[in-house]
Amino acid sequence: MELSLQRLRMLRELHRRGTITAAAASLHYTASAVSQQLAQLERDVGTKLFERLGRRLQLTDLGVLLADHAEEILGSVERATLALEEAQEAVSVRLTAGVWASVASGLLPAALTLLATDHPGIQVRTRELAPEEMAGAVRDGTLDFSFIIDYSDYPMSWDPSLTRDVIAVERLHAAVPAGAVPTPTVTLPELAEHPWILSGPRSHFGRAVRLACQRNGFEPTINHEVEEQSTALAMVAAGLGVTLVSDLGLTLRPPGIDVVPLTEPVLRTVSIAYRTKAARRPSLQLVIEAVRTAAAEKGLGARSPVTSPEVW
Repeated sequence: MELSLQRLRMLRELHRRGTITAAAASLHYTASAVSQQLAQLERDVGTKLFERLGRRLQLTDLGVLLADHAEEILGSVERATLALEEAQEAVSVRLTAGVWASVASGLLPAALTLLATDHPGIQVRTRELAPEEMAGAVRDGTLDFSFIIDYSDYPMSWDPSLTRDVIAVERLHAAVPAGAVPTPTVTLPELAEHPWILSGPRSHFGRAVRLACQRNGFEPTINHEVEEQSTALAMVAAGLGVTLVSDLGLTLRPPGIDVVPLTEPVLRTVSIAYRTKAARRPSLQLVIEAVRTAAAEKGLGARSPVTSPEVW
């Protein structure tokens, strides 16, 4: 009997999450693809692993037994990977990273250039996800590591199975139509009279900005709710409102925008999150060092974390 690691990973996610749809979402596959692979796993082992309960697929006792062993098998694979890396003089490995637009355009190219020069055997593939999805994808093993953000007004909750290394500290700036703010700096309350362009309240960025405005005594009038920073900045350039943009997000700025520093800055940290049990992986630490160096060269070195170690 040959067991596919990918199918075992799907079985584990079904056991953890309870539905094909949830398992597929966590692994970034379609539900149909996961169903087909689990059916093949059942054929591979030659015994019934699943049974239908209405429209829900439920693990049999033998399915639960194999899912428990899948945890051990996948953990052993990760430990073997670590042992091989530690035994090599020159690290050769491929890692998958979770990114979002501003870090992918503003930080990662410089970091990967440094990495390619000093450690050409390490390849980093990227997958763009919403910042809110990153921690779960790392925890589930879909990603080897991901970039995580925390805002001074809105830190993320702590996940004890993950470790984070802070690699940059950014400021948020006001992005306004050209000429809309004639002063060299601006306070958040002074932006209250303008219409806003902002992502939804369920996004980490949208929630953080709303909280910062509320703590400064006003509720922003949001005329346009968009999720992509590049879209928001294009709308600002068209004169449709104002938004906030981070240091790394400035790489996405189109013409027609003034970037005005906030008098009392809103800060956010950029961290790399990874599974705690992978902390000793040489490749991972070399990637973190390359990203940290690239951030420092851009003037965004991790001067201090925004949050305490208990929350992130």
